[in-house]
Order: sequence, then C-alpha cells, then structure tokens
Amino acid sequence: MIRCCIFDLDGTLLDTLKALTYTVNLVLGHWGLKQVDEEHVKYFVGDGYRLQLERALRYSGDENLVHLEESLSLYTELFAKNCLYQVKPYDGIRELLEDLKARGIRIAVLSNKPHARTLDNIETIFGKGYFDHIAGEQPGIPRKPDPAGVMQILEKFGVKPKECLYFGDTNTDMRTGLGAGLTTIGVTWGFRGRQELEAFHPQYIIDHPREVKEILACLQSR
Repeated sequence: MIRCCIFDLDGTLLDTLKALTYTVNLVLGHWGLKQVDEEHVKYFVGDGYRLQLERALRYSGDENLVHLEESLSLYTELFAKNCLYQVKPYDGIRELLEDLKARGIRIAVLSNKPHARTLDNIETIFGKGYFDHIAGEQPGIPRKPDPAGVMQILEKFGVKPKECLYFGDTNTDMRTGLGAGLTTIGVTWGFRGRQELEAFHPQYIIDHPREVKEILACLQSR
C-alpha cells in the first residue's frame, strides 16, 4: 500500500527554468561573461547551486573558476529576489496532488534548491501547509542523490520504503529514489529526456501526471 509520495521540485513539480536561467545570467553578466540559454541550464542544475554555478562559469569562459566564490554570494542574493520569476506548476500537477491528498497519501518535497527558496517556491505556488513536509538543501543533511533526506521524511511519516513513491526528472533523482529503496518514477516533462531516465532503470517513466492513477491502481492491487 502506498502511503506517501516524495517529489523533486525543479522540473518535476514546477517549471522553474526561466527563474534559474535569468538569475544565472545576472551573475554571468556581472563578470561580463557570455550568457547561457535555457537548454544549457537544464544540464547545469540538479546537484545544488554550487555545482550549477561551476558549470555555468566554465561554460561561459571562467575555466579556472576565478569568480566562483563571489558568484556564490551574488547568486544567493539575486536568487532570493528572482526565484519566482515566471515559475508555474506543470500541466496536471495540481490535479495529481489533489488526488493523492484525497486518497490520504501524504506528500513531500525534497529538493537540492536552497531550503529558503524551496519554501518560497512551494508555499507561494501551492500555499502554506499544502505539503506535509518540505525540505531543500540545508546544513547537516547531504544533498541528493544521498538518501539521507528521503530517510528523514520516511522516519517523520512513519512509513517504509516500499510504501513510498519517489518522483523526479534527472539522473540525480533516479539515483536518489532507487538508492533509498523506493518505487521510483521518472518524469519526462522536466529538464532531462527519457534516455537519461531509462539509463537508471526506474520502475516507471511517465509523460504526464495523469498516468500516476494507473500506477497506484496497479500497486494498490498487489
């Protein structure tokens, strides 16, 4: 029986690509470096903002990361102001979440986005208290794909790995869910393609949130 679902944020629940690209380009522009497009940013993000900036700086010409440390501070400041820039939920996400809540399934967010910005995104779009648990990157808890964040949520909810679904759009998410022993669902509407997801052999790959009903029906019948 499925008792909880854990969702990645960027590229899974919310389309945040414009906000991420806009802020990265503000940082790059500060140093006079070339701008990046959304297609490149899709592959820069997912592993925390430090690696995101390292990738962007190298791509834009700062191969030795001369500007990295100052860029981290600047990005933190700018992203606090711009993290909601043109952010929106993906088609079908609201309906999926409402269905899960109606079934009594608890819902949580686990992101490598800084915790304060994770709260900004989720609580602004869905409202405070809508999710049962929200966790972004924070001190003392290793980032995904380390399973520590997942285990913390399972412990809080009092559920077993076999009772939880994990949703994500990148290889980081596939490694997170599978590494924690959860039924893992790759979503193709986010930042990466089906080929990347398939390489990690999640139990399911879906193209639209409506497909989750069929998965639940299958799993609940076992």
